[in-house]
Amino acid sequence: MSGGPLAIVLFCHSLESDWNHGNAHFLRGLCRALQERGHRVAVHEPRDGWSRAHLLAEEGGEAALQGFRRVYPDLASHLYDLETLDLDRVLDGADLVLVHEWNPPELVRRLGEHRKRHPGYSLLFHDTHHRSVSEPASLAAYDLDGYDGVLAFGGAVRERYLKRGWAERVWDWHEAADATVFKPLPEIPRESDLVWIGNWGDGERTAELQEFFLEPARILRLRADAFGVRYPAEALAALRTAGVEYRGWLPNHRAPEEFARHRFTIHVPRRPYVEALPGIPTIRVFEALACGIPLIAAPWRDSEGLFQAGRDYLPARDGEEMRRWMWELAADPALGAELAAHGRDTILARHTCGHRADELLAVHSELTEPALREVAS
Repeated sequence: MSGGPLAIVLFCHSLESDWNHGNAHFLRGLCRALQERGHRVAVHEPRDGWSRAHLLAEEGGEAALQGFRRVYPDLASHLYDLETLDLDRVLDGADLVLVHEWNPPELVRRLGEHRKRHPGYSLLFHDTHHRSVSEPASLAAYDLDGYDGVLAFGGAVRERYLKRGWAERVWDWHEAADATVFKPLPEIPRESDLVWIGNWGDGERTAELQEFFLEPARILRLRADAFGVRYPAEALAALRTAGVEYRGWLPNHRAPEEFARHRFTIHVPRRPYVEALPGIPTIRVFEALACGIPLIAAPWRDSEGLFQAGRDYLPARDGEEMRRWMWELAADPALGAELAAHGRDTILARHTCGHRADELLAVHSELTEPALREVAS
């Protein structure tokens, strides 16, 4: 507790599977960064987790798990069954416990009750979803009594927790890029134009994808690829009409290769983020910029000043402006190189998982220092 290594325990839906589970991206980098700082990290995920089950049902799913282990040989999860999970055992000696919001409400409740009986560690809830704004009633299922506070991945989420009285202490804690994995790969030739890595969006951005992705690709006749899962038949038909090649699910550790193969990428946020959670980009923005690929963004309001529009990325107000930026990037490699270099510098200066690990450790110190002062007095 006095500056030595901490025993940190993380409960998440999955660390090993990122099938339709983007939160795994950040959590992997966070765990690695904490371990690089000398701390011990134990990760627990459900044996029957939805993402893991879908991954293993995917063709090449087991190979993807093996690929994760090759890229992250320092990371592993303990698989648990909720009915038999012994919290006294797994939390023995813990200093800091982090509970991601995509966990069963029963587990969230049990952890809070355990913390009240064993006050020797800090317990934090980590929210990286728009439900606090779009589906506030769903958060009533989470009992945060016993928690020391909430880590919210943006100011809009933090304000919602405070305004509704869901927590007394809430910190801004944005996602970030794992710079140990997401970096430029100059040895891979840029052989195509546009890449989009993301899921179709359950109707939350269908019109936006049409305007900012498919129509520009069709009109400009770009060599374009799309990666992701949960693409319904109408989405696949729209891709074919636009001349975009659908390439299925892509393990996240392979995304840097695809960014390296393409000249530029785009950010098309889901509507709930644009309308209700300004200032919160998807983690793909951090990862793309870390990889040194030029990025064009559909409209979103960077209300928290994470990036510099026009220098880190190109803002497109409508489909016509998106087409113009795509045309300019395809025609002017120097513009793309300048944009990519500035964006990567911004990530390395402010938005790596190492930065977020330090912020988490600062929160832990804030929570424990008063207790240490009491003991000292």
